[in-house]
Amino acid sequence: MLAAMVLTAGLGLAASPVAQAAQSPAAAQAAKAPAVVCTVNDNGVNFRGGPGTNYPVLGTVNRGQKLNARGQQDEWVMGDLWGGRTGVWIHVAYLDC
Repeated sequence: MLAAMVLTAGLGLAASPVAQAAQSPAAAQAAKAPAVVCTVNDNGVNFRGGPGTNYPVLGTVNRGQKLNARGQQDEWVMGDLWGGRTGVWIHVAYLDC
């Protein structure tokens, strides 16, 4: 089984479902692409409940705050604040990603 996984991995092919099921949860997590980390570049930056100024302000963050980006819609990035709220939206002008 291991030899089959090595051969298919070397060819750029996906492992069989049986081989994927044999992976540990830690190995599966490590195989995922790393999160994009953004840093807030100004003080008093609003984070919102949706991708636009028509959504409510949920709070503010300051320069240096980190955000794990999970998506983007137009000029708005959605992500999880380090040590804070999750699923918040911040305008790209206030982020260095």
